[in-house]
Amino acid sequence: MPPRVSAYEMIEVPLALEAILSRVAPLGIEHVDLAQARGRYLADEVQADADLPGQPRSSVDGYAVIASDAATDLQVLEEVTAGRLANARVSPGTAVRIMTGGMLPEGADAVVMVEDVDEVDGRARLQRKPRSGENVHPPGMDLKRGQPVLCKGSRVGTAEIGLLATVGCVDVPVFRRPRLAVLATGDELVEPHETPPAGSVRDSNRYALMAAAQEAGAEVVWNSHAHDDEEALEAAMREGLSHADVLLTSGGVSMGTRDLIKPLLERMASIQFGRISFKPGKPLTFATTADGRFVFGLPGFPVSSLVTFEVFVRPALLKLQGAQRCLRPRVEAALGHEVRPDAFRLEYQRATLAWEDHRFVARTTGLQSSSRLMSIVGANALLEIEPGTEVLPAGTMVQALLLANL
Repeated sequence: MPPRVSAYEMIEVPLALEAILSRVAPLGIEHVDLAQARGRYLADEVQADADLPGQPRSSVDGYAVIASDAATDLQVLEEVTAGRLANARVSPGTAVRIMTGGMLPEGADAVVMVEDVDEVDGRARLQRKPRSGENVHPPGMDLKRGQPVLCKGSRVGTAEIGLLATVGCVDVPVFRRPRLAVLATGDELVEPHETPPAGSVRDSNRYALMAAAQEAGAEVVWNSHAHDDEEALEAAMREGLSHADVLLTSGGVSMGTRDLIKPLLERMASIQFGRISFKPGKPLTFATTADGRFVFGLPGFPVSSLVTFEVFVRPALLKLQGAQRCLRPRVEAALGHEVRPDAFRLEYQRATLAWEDHRFVARTTGLQSSSRLMSIVGANALLEIEPGTEVLPAGTMVQALLLANL
């Protein structure tokens, strides 16, 4: 039997990313309660609704005074705490005891810290003279009315939640999360709770991909397993697509007689590419449906599945959510040991980065087999190793995609 030849052109990684990202766009806009906004991406710019602070306020515990007042022995008129306005007006020879955050009483233009004042029998004796504006937050110091505080596409994290609350944005405009369906394929798969018979393996891909998708902000709305039967597989793919914006399949995209994903996608969708010059994950397939849905046919080996998700699917999911930045940040790192590149394909090797001698040093996680999940457990980076025939010596500088905040 003559060797089988793929009908799909082998394309480079940048072209594959362009083919994906040029076709995906943010989904519809919805509004969520402030308490539910963490992890979402803003669908509109958020502005300050008022000056903050609205009036001058004290930045310390102390005494509100007139800076130009020559007197240093002052009558204490009252005490002002945060959230309460003073009744008295400060005039020469007087002061108001004030707490941090308290609004400055009329007439005062400075605050002397409590450590620099002796108060006895209602008299405040200043140990030092303040300058005008000292220890005072002026109106609008933190925010000006109408000032943009968060831009469209910003991810809402802890600080952003605080800012939204500060400006009264409690009905938060966000892009809709992409709905995701995950389908594992293969006669050899059994559920994780089952003991695999000879020739079978537990289905790790489906659960790892669901976790990766949720971590990327997607909503997993459907998942299943299908055997290598054309009719059953097509029915499962159509069901998954009926629920979701994006369908992920794992397995069945290579060139074996039971690799049915590509032939089925040729009937169900438009295949944008079916092979990439990429290791691990050459047979990755990307297709679009007539009604605007997306299908990623991921390889069946566990590491291939997760690495192709990381490099190609995750950016698409982030763009669908309206994220400003879809790609992982990169750094340049020195190899901590020699690395042998693939002769023909750009390889993404799993590695750990550490800061040593004023630079990042990368060490791979051991055997880089496509089936060895241990090679990605604990990895905080993917090293981009350009194709070549010469071993790269320790110290060679390479590009690294950061998988974690270092």
